[in-house]
Amino acid sequence: MRPSLNIISPELISQILDEAKRILSEVGIEVRGKALRQRLLDHGLKLDAAGKRVLFPADVVAWAIQSAPSSFTLHDRDGMPHADLGGDRVHFVPGSSGLKVLDHRTGETRLANTADFVEYVRLTDGLEHIAYLATAFSTNDDIEAAVSDAWRLYLCLTNSRKPVVSGAFTEHGVPRMVEMMSLFRQDQADLIAHPMSIFTITATGNFRYSEDSCQNLLDCVEAGIPVEIVPVTLMGLIAPVTLVGATVFHTADVLAGLTMAQIVRPGAPVLFGGAPATFHMKAATSPMVAIEALHLDVAYTAVGKHLNLPTQSYMALSDGKFLDAQAGAETFGSALLAALAGVNSVSGPGMLDYVLVFSLEKLVMDNDLCGQALHFVREMRVKEDLPTVDLVRQLLDEQHLITAEHTLNHWPQSLYLPDEVTDRMNRENWQKAGSPTLAERAKTAVTQRLAAYTPIQTDPRLDEEMRRLIQSGLSGDQPLPTVPKPAGGETAVSSRRPRRFRR
Repeated sequence: MRPSLNIISPELISQILDEAKRILSEVGIEVRGKALRQRLLDHGLKLDAAGKRVLFPADVVAWAIQSAPSSFTLHDRDGMPHADLGGDRVHFVPGSSGLKVLDHRTGETRLANTADFVEYVRLTDGLEHIAYLATAFSTNDDIEAAVSDAWRLYLCLTNSRKPVVSGAFTEHGVPRMVEMMSLFRQDQADLIAHPMSIFTITATGNFRYSEDSCQNLLDCVEAGIPVEIVPVTLMGLIAPVTLVGATVFHTADVLAGLTMAQIVRPGAPVLFGGAPATFHMKAATSPMVAIEALHLDVAYTAVGKHLNLPTQSYMALSDGKFLDAQAGAETFGSALLAALAGVNSVSGPGMLDYVLVFSLEKLVMDNDLCGQALHFVREMRVKEDLPTVDLVRQLLDEQHLITAEHTLNHWPQSLYLPDEVTDRMNRENWQKAGSPTLAERAKTAVTQRLAAYTPIQTDPRLDEEMRRLIQSGLSGDQPLPTVPKPAGGETAVSSRRPRRFRR
């Protein structure tokens, strides 16, 4: 039996779904993207009396839910299966949307550049409990905003084979990024069959999808890119401050995105996601790990699971500013809740300060914390420990079980001992090691892991073509930023032949 949460009754879930469908059919969604709006109207959907909102009949929403797959597999750059998203399978992934980095060398919070992002990708490539990448923060310091989304994707694709959660910054940013990923597949059918990325589609609140979100959703779904529908549900500002009402609002926004995706391409993979927060009127802040926001995370996850859909959430992060007690408590508490709830794709590790700041030191600490959460939710099984009377007799004879055959056979899998950032030493050994603080241990872990990174090989023709695609979006003839070389290690040659090169 797998440990799990049970916070909402099936009866209440049904009520929430009925009310969300009623909102969609009677109030509707403002679909600001002209192309997507026309696709919906061509499908037979109607406008409200004012001609501003698209109405989603309950039977169309029900059809869309049935059409969406209950799970899908992310593949790596080489086309190999990497992560199965569905059921209660949990995957932790760095958070996205960061605007700055907390420099692990100086302690300064500043705008990020290409060198920062490359270090992040190379670090994440070796983290055992971070399942795949995300384009975690913007490189605002040395690349034009018009192509910074594609530049981040390029840095991921050339420094790691792991899949990546990404997204476009502009209304027309997706096609360039799709073309880059297609270079690693035989054709579009191959990219659809072996997706290497999830793109985030943000519902902008007030039952509205912006021009950017609409066009990005349309482009992603047509290209076969799985999407996560992520409403930013602000409890007390643009959603009810109460949990049930907020869950209804959130569910309506997600179901609208899911339905639009299925109308564009039936069977398109969609994650039932979100990034809720509470709005604190007194402080004028929107904490994403406020306990009420976390409650909403697991509530809408329960709704998504009730519909047999893969799920996503923003958890395993902190609103704190540094790697401190608050960061540890908020990250582990929310990571454990996400694991218990069975969230399939958990966005958050590495994030601080209302998902505005990314920290490599926090990321390596979070790798430890996420590993512990994953260890906790393993299925509880009998492992040669029932009946137990023989172990009792052995304990009484030897006064310990350290050298028992049962211990030697099972301790490597049964015990999780973090030994990198989390401190599990006794005081004497800790003092012998120099009495390292949490910050010092995390900084050392970052440095050591970056030094141990093994580069990967990218076909020079593919590299050149990706750079050409990005260069074509720049104004003028300015060069692309320089990508720093790895600290050490030989380039690892892929065992798979390169995908077809297309010019």
